[in-house]
Amino acid sequence: MEKTIKIFKGVDELSHFFAQKIASDIQQTLQGNFYSIALSGGSTPRKVFEYIALHFKTQIDWQKVQIFWSDERCVDPESEESNYRMAKESLLDLVPIPAENIFRIHGEVDPSLEADRYSELILRNVPPQNNIPQFDLIMLGLGDDGHTVSIFPGSLHLFNSDKLCVVAENPHSKQKRITVTGRIINSARLALFLVTGESKAEMVSRIIEKKEGYEQFPASMVNPENGELIWLLDEQAANKL
Repeated sequence: MEKTIKIFKGVDELSHFFAQKIASDIQQTLQGNFYSIALSGGSTPRKVFEYIALHFKTQIDWQKVQIFWSDERCVDPESEESNYRMAKESLLDLVPIPAENIFRIHGEVDPSLEADRYSELILRNVPPQNNIPQFDLIMLGLGDDGHTVSIFPGSLHLFNSDKLCVVAENPHSKQKRITVTGRIINSARLALFLVTGESKAEMVSRIIEKKEGYEQFPASMVNPENGELIWLLDEQAANKL
């Protein structure tokens, strides 16, 4: 695995790098193939999506892009808590991506059935590497508590699940979520953390510098076996490195 850490003055610089990276990678995707992205939710991805919609609407070949989600809250797609709704409003409605290239998690249905359905959908649409679907890019966030996707401290067994998607629970709100597992994350060509803000600095430092006890945090388990790991940080998130 190749690991890269990049630090930016602010979220616009970070967004520009991210957008250029995916535009270039999509351009290199062979004719007839799709570039598969699993999106994450959160305030930083929202800003990144808004930047892409504003500045890269015509620079990305959206016909080649397939959009999935790395996790979703078990809510209706119209809910303000929906990761799908956030991406739709901040990006997908604003760029010329075909509707049939968007594969949302159905947060409004039975969670265990949906985890199975979404696993099958990924299997059908994302080409495998070593018999595991290999996303071109998985976007990841980092919680103050060290969680990533919807796998929280205390639930590391979900990261190590043999399944592609599982039902998780936010330990604070008890809200159910659908999430991909480490099996998917660590098979990706590129796993990319987007982390901004001073509140994340302590956790960024603990995980990247492998400080004592770091193994208890799900984000520390991201390690793409045959791919690349990139941390994109703003100066505030990086100020304890």
